[in-house]
Amino acid sequence: MKKIRPLLSSFRAKVTSILILTLLFVTALSNYLVYTFALDAQFNHLRGILKVIAQTAAFSIDGDVIQEVPLNREGARSPQYKVIAEKLVKIKEANPPLRWIYIMTRTGREGIWQFVVDPEPVSKKTRIKGVTSYPGDTYDASRFPEMLKAFDGPSADRELAIDEWGVTLSGYAPIRDKSGKAVAILAVDLMAEDVYKIQRDVHRRGMLVFLLGVIFSIALGVVASNRITTPVQQLVEGTRRIADGELHHRVEVKGSDEISELAHSFNEMAARLLESRKELHDYFYRVMQSLIRILEARDLYTRGHSERVAEYSKRIALAMGFSKDRAELIERSAQLHDIGKLVIQKDILNKEGRLTDEEWKIIHDHPVISEDILKPVAFDKEMLDIVRSHHERYDGIGYPMKIDGKSINIFAQIIAVADSYDAMTSARAYRPALSREDAIDELKKYSGTQFNPRVVEAFVAVLAKERHA
Repeated sequence: MKKIRPLLSSFRAKVTSILILTLLFVTALSNYLVYTFALDAQFNHLRGILKVIAQTAAFSIDGDVIQEVPLNREGARSPQYKVIAEKLVKIKEANPPLRWIYIMTRTGREGIWQFVVDPEPVSKKTRIKGVTSYPGDTYDASRFPEMLKAFDGPSADRELAIDEWGVTLSGYAPIRDKSGKAVAILAVDLMAEDVYKIQRDVHRRGMLVFLLGVIFSIALGVVASNRITTPVQQLVEGTRRIADGELHHRVEVKGSDEISELAHSFNEMAARLLESRKELHDYFYRVMQSLIRILEARDLYTRGHSERVAEYSKRIALAMGFSKDRAELIERSAQLHDIGKLVIQKDILNKEGRLTDEEWKIIHDHPVISEDILKPVAFDKEMLDIVRSHHERYDGIGYPMKIDGKSINIFAQIIAVADSYDAMTSARAYRPALSREDAIDELKKYSGTQFNPRVVEAFVAVLAKERHA
């Protein structure tokens, strides 16, 4: 649970949530508007169909015959009624969605009409006892504005209508006699449950579209948030790595928006920090070199020792295939490897006789002292490791930590060889200098015990090349 909370509160999670919620809101709103429009369009489409059916059916009915139907219950047995009823039944059969089809005309009372022909006059379709639709049966048409307009032209209800026979949607059209006068209207009905069924189909399609919209919104939100947050995360990672000292790191963000501009500024900042660090490094090394010269000024026998060890170490590193940048690191490390001797008394450094155990302990401590001196100001942790380990032996009995070749930094092993060679070929207070050949023999003698064989082999090759140059 503790791991989930930071994830949910992350910038990416927040952006993703906002984008998804926004897209879901837009999707829901759009779906609602489309759904409403679809329902309205479907409803108007049904109205149009009902008007067309009613008008087409009305054209097939003879208005003069309509006027001959007796407007009483006996009228349902008249030949004129039967002829018209038979036509209405055929029209209904040709249009299965229709529930009822019938003909009505006006009475002498305002808004009160009467049935003329209804193929289904029996009360199986009624909801109120005694309500029928035989010729002459009255009907209150004042409740339905569109029905009242039907004598003037085709029309259809604008909303579901409720009457004695239930909830319906109806279309109307005038029936005209030979003179063109509207003498009656023909009406066709759809029951509300049929309309609702059509609307439910629209609703199901709308829900399907909405669900697809939700899936699309989530997918698009995740993709869009990744495109937004990935560059930001790259900048965060870049900032962390810069803070850890990786000033060579650069952020790659393509595009021309504000984030890519920020990434460009970030890279410029990193480049300037790197340049500043190089300048500080140079200043640091100049200071350290001054201290080394102070150290060597105390001991005439070791003057120039650090510079020579640095040069040897660099040449060995290049011979072993290390890059120029890595070779420069070992060169600078070698220049500072003995800085810890600044705190060692001069009479111990230049003692001609054998050192006591206590004096040997002081000498053995100088790599750690060198590390302690450099630690507050050194910019490279590997340099501290190199300086601390340059007196470790390949066989693991060196000092100060007694680690073996597998654990010793390879650059420290290189400095160990270069340092020993320069010490052997330099005159000391307690012994004369060895010749080049004798020093090389000593390196070979202790290769595999005190020294790394690969380093010795590389250094011997460098010296041989130098001799034949």
